[in-house]
Amino acid sequence: MDDSVYLASPEVCVAAALTGKITDPRKLGGYPKVMWPESFVADDSMIIKPSYDPGSVEVIRGPNIKPLPKAEPLSTDLEGQVLIKLEDDISTDGIMPAGPKILPLRSNIPAISEYVFSQIDPDFPARAKEHQGGFIIGGLNYGQGSSREHAALAPMYLGVKAVITRSFARIHKANLVNFGILPLEFADPAGYDAVNQGDTLRFSGVRELIEEGATSIPVQVGSNTFECTLDISDRPREIILAGGLLNYTKLKLAC
Repeated sequence: MDDSVYLASPEVCVAAALTGKITDPRKLGGYPKVMWPESFVADDSMIIKPSYDPGSVEVIRGPNIKPLPKAEPLSTDLEGQVLIKLEDDISTDGIMPAGPKILPLRSNIPAISEYVFSQIDPDFPARAKEHQGGFIIGGLNYGQGSSREHAALAPMYLGVKAVITRSFARIHKANLVNFGILPLEFADPAGYDAVNQGDTLRFSGVRELIEEGATSIPVQVGSNTFECTLDISDRPREIILAGGLLNYTKLKLAC
């Protein structure tokens, strides 16, 4: 073998690790003979083997750990109130703040949801619960910043069914889909100016439209209708219809 080829082989890394410097492995001699024991001692006393009857297993949770909320499949129609209208560049930190007071609640969605938009509108969680969910209106680049999934998970828990914006940050848009929240964009930027907090929005036949692959979703507000764009591929559509990625995965496993 050519020296240059040999010295580029993985054996050089091993030789260098043993000697502390770049070394030709051929200078180290033959491989030492390793005598393997007949058996290995393994302490698996801390391992709980999977149950043959998973439904009978009781999951023990601490007081600050709550089960993950379950989303429902997308309804045929959607109707509800605009819970909040936001400006451009709302970050995921603006949606779901961090910090030492809130981060310990990451495994307690009911508790952490009380802080959704707390830096912008502290009354949002109470309003969302009062109206049994609704919709969020956003400007450009909604959800920019860190990719924290709680910025989608906590609004889902509060009943948010759709977010309509001028544009989304890519990762947050994907997170909304994964938690069954419909990510829509105004087809005409002027549509943003025509909607206000407190307005009632209605999506008629939205499930059928998504099933058919529609990219234009009409939304009725009062006596007027504006168009929204649904720019997602086939798999995210199926996830939205199922009510989120967990529901979608269960359906696929059941097939």
